[in-house]
Amino acid sequence: MADIRKETDSLGEVDVPADKLWGAQTQRSLEHFSIGKDLIPREMITAYAILKKAAATANHADKRLPDEQYGLIVKVCDEILAGQHHDMFPLHVWMTGSGTQFNMNVNEVISNRCCQLAGTALGSKTPVHPNDHVNMAQSSNDSFPSAMYIAAAVNTTSRLIPSVTSLRDAISAKAEEWKDIVKIGRTHMQDATPLTLGQEWSGYAGMLTDGLARIEDALKGVYQLALGGTAVGTGINSAPGFAEEAAAAIAKLTGLPFVTAPNKFTVQGAHDALVQLSGTLRTLGVSLYKIGNDIRLMSCGPRAGFAELKIPENEPGSSIMPGKVNPTQAEALTMIGVQVMANDVAVGFGGASGYLEMNVYKPLIIFNITHSITLLTDGCENFRKFLVEGTKPNLKKIQEYVDRSLMLVTALAPVIGYDKASKIAHYAMDNDLTLKEAALKLAYVTEEEFDRVVDPAKMTQPYVAKA
Repeated sequence: MADIRKETDSLGEVDVPADKLWGAQTQRSLEHFSIGKDLIPREMITAYAILKKAAATANHADKRLPDEQYGLIVKVCDEILAGQHHDMFPLHVWMTGSGTQFNMNVNEVISNRCCQLAGTALGSKTPVHPNDHVNMAQSSNDSFPSAMYIAAAVNTTSRLIPSVTSLRDAISAKAEEWKDIVKIGRTHMQDATPLTLGQEWSGYAGMLTDGLARIEDALKGVYQLALGGTAVGTGINSAPGFAEEAAAAIAKLTGLPFVTAPNKFTVQGAHDALVQLSGTLRTLGVSLYKIGNDIRLMSCGPRAGFAELKIPENEPGSSIMPGKVNPTQAEALTMIGVQVMANDVAVGFGGASGYLEMNVYKPLIIFNITHSITLLTDGCENFRKFLVEGTKPNLKKIQEYVDRSLMLVTALAPVIGYDKASKIAHYAMDNDLTLKEAALKLAYVTEEEFDRVVDPAKMTQPYVAKA
């Protein structure tokens, strides 16, 4: 049997493993919410360490927190920010909807580590008390949502935005490299007029540029913190100026423009800013889903498909079909798109489910948002490195489709009229002729006129042929 020690909370004594830094309330949560394998996102550990350090700084500046307690709390927060003690945060996502037990997990770990540093007994709550000192001027109701906003903003700016930007830039480089490669466009999955391969990929780059702008815009709301509102938004037990001081300290620690929310009732009764951010992540997922599927189509083959793109041969594609190569990166990216869309559905329900002064779906909301950020970050990174950068055009196949396209007849319509142009297209199709062969057979244009008007390169930009 493992060694235990006695920890106490307002309900009495609880046995806690002797080698753990958490206390009674964390242990109660472990016993009452052993649900599934999903833990509170690791991003919340770092976010909470930033928040507790900032709160201690603001309280110390206000002379409410003595020097000794301030110094110890800051030291432990720095240890957590350096990656230590993360195994002391074992709680599951599926717990109280306010996240109270995770807040207390953080308070207890910081308190007990302070005890170690001060040479006092674990659980003694001396010299740093988990509620009186670590949680000073805070409630779970304002600290947990603030940590959610910090976790979402920090990881979006430090991980997701750089990853999406790199993918956008890699696609833009291909668009520039392929700007003169004329290919056949397709609408309704049928042949359409020409465009360049570069134009087609510039559309993908534009989608990601728009997605980045949406994310930046959504972050403006996420930068408004609830901290200082305490229990219901009124700020009871926090000193005047605490909210502003703590938000400024968080901004300094993160390098992000966090401020105290002008209306705490807005950001504690609801989490619309996170719902909005999740919506932009969903839109990005939709964009990546389309891009991934387009590349799957263009690379399908190699002998019986479009085969316009040659994608990197990263791994064998089949255990039974030798030599088969599959668009695995595109498949992974599209699955990520689906998962992010599903995560957003959960965030929407969670955001809509706040009653009166508090939303009680907080762990659900931040679990799904951080999941989306991680999937999108890693998905964009892998898709760029293992697919986009190594993809090459199949020039022979692309030219073959251009040469046999019937929709080049569109350029003839202003010269001979829609009806005659349509007859040329149908005649070519019915008699397995090229467009030029059909046009000359029907004698609607001369060979010289056909060659002058039906120029695929001219058709990739605004162009009206003249008779």
